Amino acid sequence: MANIAEGFARRSDKDFAYFLNISRSSAAEVQSHLYVALDQEYVNEIDFNEIYNGIEETSKMIFALARHLAAR
Repeated sequence: MANIAEGFARRSDKDFAYFLNISRSSAAEVQSHLYVALDQEYVNEIDFNEIYNGIEETSKMIFALARHLAAR
């Protein structure tokens, strides 16, 4: 979320799209950490799936916004 705010504050579509892409990378990083949390039994499989799918959906929305900005 911080990357999105930082990109938005740059006041240009190109910069905003760049920071959105960073945000998608950060989402993938969180998914990676989530696998570790599952392996270490900090989360159960049901919670893992719910959180993972939420991150996946958020990542798709971020990508759609970045694509929209690039098309402008």
